[in-house]
Amino acid sequence: MFLLERDRLPKSSVRVHRVAVMRRTSLPLLREASRDFTSSSLLAVSGAMGYWDIPEGTDCVQKTWITTKLATTLGLVGSAYHLVAFQPETALEAVQRAGNVTATMAAMGAIFGMATCLSAQARQAPDDPLNYFAGGCASGIFLGARTHSAATGTSACLGLGLLAFFGKVSKTEGWRLIGPPKL
Repeated sequence: MFLLERDRLPKSSVRVHRVAVMRRTSLPLLREASRDFTSSSLLAVSGAMGYWDIPEGTDCVQKTWITTKLATTLGLVGSAYHLVAFQPETALEAVQRAGNVTATMAAMGAIFGMATCLSAQARQAPDDPLNYFAGGCASGIFLGARTHSAATGTSACLGLGLLAFFGKVSKTEGWRLIGPPKL
């Protein structure tokens, strides 16, 4: 029936007619499908384990993998911005710079994840924010070694360590930096 109606309409109104027919016929189906999709996607999301779902000091490999993926993503985004801001001479130089930044960030994420988890195991204090300070500091020391600068390593150790420390404290205490107020 739709094809017969479309053949009788001028070409300019075919698109408008299609949208109207789609809205009339498929809206209830779309509502039902979106309801099903939402409930199944919530189940899928809740079934996936995130960083904060894994108890501290356990499953170090999984926690390290999660921090490595996150740091790699941040490295890719950061290197993309850097390449746009400071355009390289050649494509090879662009690939080298992007690879160096991304690999450094990935290594820092892996070091953070492993140092945090191993510190929690060694100290037998899994929820202590000092474990996160140790992980951030270890990542900062790696950055200093990578840049061949003791000043960079020291400041990155303190900066990343404090950032991780307060990140853990904020998670534990329920601090919120952004979002709607709690009523």
